[in-house]
Amino acid sequence: MTTKPSKELEIFDNPAPERDYTIRIRLPEFTCLCPKTGQPDFATLHLEYVPETSCIELKALKLYIWSFRDEGAFHEAVTNDRGGVYTTVVAEHKSPDWIASTIVSLP
Repeated sequence: MTTKPSKELEIFDNPAPERDYTIRIRLPEFTCLCPKTGQPDFATLHLEYVPETSCIELKALKLYIWSFRDEGAFHEAVTNDRGGVYTTVVAEHKSPDWIASTIVSLP
């Protein structure tokens, strides 16, 4: 079992590259150090992507997120760099003649 953080993200081949589907990942355990005060900062990161040729391996992602724990970093910087893992994979199978209803926007 790996007991060290890692800056390397592993990927694996998309098992269904012929179709679009969404992968949603919630990372509620993100921690880093505030670069101004040195105090711990906590955040929940949400990632959402439609894979093309590859998918992110979740254990490697968790180790990547862990690698920020002892670093001074602003959440905004980490989030733009790619920043517990919960995953939701959404795949839609629709009839070819199905038509979506009109979206209603409320004020």
